[in-house]
Amino acid sequence: MTLVYTFSNILVVVKFLKLTEIGIMETSNNPRATRGLEIAKRYTLKEENGLWFVPSASGKSNRYKVDLGKQRCTCPDFEIRRQKCKHIFAVEFSFEQDFLGELSKEEITELPKPVATRKTYRQNWKAYNSAQTVEKSEFQKILATLCNGIGEPSQHNGRPRLPLEDMIFACVFKVFSTVSARRFSTDLSEAKGKGYISDVPHFNSVLRYFEKDMLTPYLQMLIEESSLPLTALEKTFAIDASGLSATHGFTWHYAKYEQPRLISKKDWLKVHICTGTLTNVVTAVKVTDKYEHDTNYFEPLLSATTENFEVSEISADKAYLSKANLQAAMDKNAYPYIAWKSNSRETKKEGNDLWNKLYHFYALNQEKFLERYHQRSNVESTFSMIKSKFSGSLRAKNKTSQTNEALAKILCHNIVCLIQSMHEFGVNPDYWKEVTLH
Repeated sequence: MTLVYTFSNILVVVKFLKLTEIGIMETSNNPRATRGLEIAKRYTLKEENGLWFVPSASGKSNRYKVDLGKQRCTCPDFEIRRQKCKHIFAVEFSFEQDFLGELSKEEITELPKPVATRKTYRQNWKAYNSAQTVEKSEFQKILATLCNGIGEPSQHNGRPRLPLEDMIFACVFKVFSTVSARRFSTDLSEAKGKGYISDVPHFNSVLRYFEKDMLTPYLQMLIEESSLPLTALEKTFAIDASGLSATHGFTWHYAKYEQPRLISKKDWLKVHICTGTLTNVVTAVKVTDKYEHDTNYFEPLLSATTENFEVSEISADKAYLSKANLQAAMDKNAYPYIAWKSNSRETKKEGNDLWNKLYHFYALNQEKFLERYHQRSNVESTFSMIKSKFSGSLRAKNKTSQTNEALAKILCHNIVCLIQSMHEFGVNPDYWKEVTLH
């Protein structure tokens, strides 16, 4: 790079060198700087009263305010990390380009284009392909093994019931198939031929069993049992909640992000889960009404998980940040990586020693904290897997059947995760050890 130092442009050169040091040189190993450069190239950024207004990179109408002098931004990324975000980089690059415009092309050579680097995660394609090709057959085998350990409740009067093991198998397998109850009858006939059920129930019987309250605790039990073969693999966990829409016309995403608290006849259920960050298996689940607050289910989900798993870390977003939840995690010997809010501070009130210690660790070790907190993204992946594979909508009409359908989706997901782990990690599931299977 060649610069001509003259009296007229000496100030420009000095500022240019400073911006080059803090800006372009960082793009080679900083993805936020790379994205900031893309924003600066795409939009014309303007300054008003000492503040720069930067459009959202997602293409939405949001605009974030950047104070270049104080190195502050109003975006969520800056509020969590308290470090330079892509919007600050965008303003610096735009500011830099204004100075470069004052220099002629003869005074400065073209800067090398930054090389964007993005962290990638390798997929074990051999294990993935082998698991996917046998998933449906392995699913039925594992589900039948789980259902055979339930046992048949006693009946003292009335017409003989259909075998409970067969009906739970049919209900869960129907959710896995994602087809209507009528079209699902063919799958049940094939399952009977393989010996997984004793008889083929009528499709109306399958739908009626979804409406039974007695089905809910059995599905909860099967979800817990289906996660147990992965106890040796999972040590770090994440907690979050999402919604399952009651119809196809009214989605959880629309209600949460576009029309919050929309008054409508259409409805949805909220599903709170704790999931392992390695295999994405769900270790605990609670299904609630749509407006139940997330933070109230942190301790129940964590306690249910610690009954079967050794939990070393637990991650959650800032909706779960509270002194009670931090204490609950430490009581279970699990370090809490819960996102701190922008207004979180040290407090001098009595009884807040744990809060202050954890806040000091976050303030002094933000990079390490965020590296571990990033594990929380796996719970988002879990919900994405469930909704993309088994639909983010519920077919059922009443609350009980919707709850049972949501739990059946979670159970299907767990079995699928187990099949993947069997092929990738060599897991050999052994359910109901004390039960003699038939």
